[in-house]
Amino acid sequence: MSGAPPERESGMRRRWQGKGRPLDDAALAEIRALLGTMPRRRDLLIEMLHRIQDRFGALHARHLRALAEEMRLAEAEIHEVASFYHHFDIVKEGEAPPPPVTIRVCDSLSCMLAGAESLLAALDGAVDPARIRVLRAPCLGRCDEAPAALVGHHGIGRATAEALAARALARETDPALPAGIDLAAYRAGGGYRLLEACRAGIHTPESLIEALSESGLRGLGGAGFPAGRKWRIVRGFAGPRLMTINADEGEPGTFKDRHHLARDPHRVLEGALIAAHVVGCARIYLYLRDEYPEIRALLAREVAALDDCGLTAPCPIEIRRGAGAYICGEESAMLESIEGRRGLPRHRPPYIAERGLFGRPTLNHNVETLFWLRDILENGAGWFARQGMNGAAGLRSYSVSGRVRMPGLRVAPAGITARALIEEHCGGMAQGHNFVGYLPGGASGGILPARLADLPLDFGRLDEYGCFVGSHAVIVFSDQDDPRVIACNLLAFFAAESCGQCTPCRLGTLRLGALLDRAAPEPGLLADLDHVMRLGSICGLGQAAPNPVASLIRFFPEALGLPHVPEDAS
Repeated sequence: MSGAPPERESGMRRRWQGKGRPLDDAALAEIRALLGTMPRRRDLLIEMLHRIQDRFGALHARHLRALAEEMRLAEAEIHEVASFYHHFDIVKEGEAPPPPVTIRVCDSLSCMLAGAESLLAALDGAVDPARIRVLRAPCLGRCDEAPAALVGHHGIGRATAEALAARALARETDPALPAGIDLAAYRAGGGYRLLEACRAGIHTPESLIEALSESGLRGLGGAGFPAGRKWRIVRGFAGPRLMTINADEGEPGTFKDRHHLARDPHRVLEGALIAAHVVGCARIYLYLRDEYPEIRALLAREVAALDDCGLTAPCPIEIRRGAGAYICGEESAMLESIEGRRGLPRHRPPYIAERGLFGRPTLNHNVETLFWLRDILENGAGWFARQGMNGAAGLRSYSVSGRVRMPGLRVAPAGITARALIEEHCGGMAQGHNFVGYLPGGASGGILPARLADLPLDFGRLDEYGCFVGSHAVIVFSDQDDPRVIACNLLAFFAAESCGQCTPCRLGTLRLGALLDRAAPEPGLLADLDHVMRLGSICGLGQAAPNPVASLIRFFPEALGLPHVPEDAS
């Protein structure tokens, strides 16, 4: 008997079909029309998924199968990327699509303190679930306007159920652009003259690196690495080199990137082009969180204006859109996302300065770091260094939220204290609230009591207390708040945002939360779990997630039912 397949023996011919979902020709035509001339590159996969969801309201199975065909990728690869990010809605065959409008209500700490739970409860009776979907969301970067929400592509601050329902029923699709300084106004104020002088050779790369080093400017996204040293390191590796801008601020309490990009985007863009010129970068990728649709529209307009006048010709700027994943604020996870993959942090070494985006040496900067470049280089390194206080150098953008009278973005000297921020820059505590404690560095920076509010807020100055300033997000709480509830809120955030790659973080965040739910958590178990997470986690999320619990044990033991620590003890 012949070994040939039966259909060949009988002369029959059959079109080969692989396993899995059959291809829908109509869906393939829709995908091809939607993508148009967009290059079919893997690094654009997340951009394609956004385009599909924006057009069809969700990621339907037939379209994902068609996209896999068009991209020559396995359908499983498409699904593993789409399912990683919170903002993608995958609709399986036979499932009903989500309602046409989604309201995302922030339930992170600042919004929780401002009544997010009451807002969510009120929305239950204010909207039709068949037409409007209500979801809990992690920090939306509007902590100064808490409680905050997103209705489709519209950010709403100081939200009420009535305002959110009205916006959802209006069905407006395009966000209102912030009234930021446009290119013409920025150039009228001297903008881009410094960039042009750099490109003309008036300022040498070495002189600019020296000036930056002398100013004391550090990375202001959280790590605090000296900016001048970073330029020198990346410049030392063979090209071609690339640059990334991390605008994916997702740390609860942090909103400084949104503030600066909304009001003065070209100060950031000029800083980026100067940095790219000094280091010798061929292209800039600006990774912006999806929760800032109005900022994305503004940047798209202003980058196009820069293209039109030729200022980006030596170094094009690409805007890449996040998809709702806090972990992508970690620099290597951000690179994975830009490459069209799940945002999983990379093992180090090698560091991204040596082998980063697409395997090339990569300079990565936070938005605020770039924001200060023009002022430093125009006014001199000494000018910036003299702005600090209490032994610190420079200016900082402090995101202040919580129980203060006037929350908001406050530009103040590096090294200022929390007490001075509250009393001199935020109008004091909110009416009826007494100062009890604060988070000096957002969700992961730990928690300090009011008696330690005179410590300088600067890199390294809080280490002995188990805390750090991170991205300079200060959240203030009062005698009307329970420190244990605050810690539980933070741990729920970390558990939801863990990428799941490493066991100490994936399970440790959940276990910490479960231990806090006990009537009397055992300090020994908490300490053991703290140790394992700090030593075994791949990235800063898992390493810093135990900080709120460690702070409770040290400074607020009564919140856990533990013996009280004397007031003069540290």
